[in-house]
Amino acid sequence: MSPNRPPEALTRFFAGLTEYAFETRMGVADTRLIDYLTDLLVRFVRYDALLSLRNLTGQRLDAVANMLLEADARIGDARRKAHRHIGDFTLFWTGVYPETLRSARHGQQHDYFQDYCEHGKRAYFIASTIPQGEPDDEAELLQRLSHEFDLCAYGLGEVRREWERREPETGAGPIVLE
Repeated sequence: MSPNRPPEALTRFFAGLTEYAFETRMGVADTRLIDYLTDLLVRFVRYDALLSLRNLTGQRLDAVANMLLEADARIGDARRKAHRHIGDFTLFWTGVYPETLRSARHGQQHDYFQDYCEHGKRAYFIASTIPQGEPDDEAELLQRLSHEFDLCAYGLGEVRREWERREPETGAGPIVLE
């Protein structure tokens, strides 16, 4: 197994939780959407994937405002990938760890949750409009992620609640690969 490839058991774990949360708990039987969200969770287990967007000097970007500036400076497929990453990044945080967005930062009382939702919806929409080779199956999915952002964030919250509920059974702690 390559060092960048997650263990198959981790993929099955997230696939099962995501299917359960979306299909059983929420009644959303959209295989393509569920597979995308499973992949998002598996990718972002690795912290370096969460911060994979870099500027021209190679510096990792961890603030959405900086990511947006970088995405808008790009063209073509690079721009699409950057906006998709912003959508994924904001969806991950609003769905899995929303409490981190609702806390005070740098002495300010600001609710970043709403900002992340707005930026995520917009980023997915922009990514969906950037032409790619034919056929462009991803464009439709990105547009659905834009329109269904709130539903997806809620569903990812359900995934988190389910894995936390299962932690005492398995003895597993939080999952993070460096």
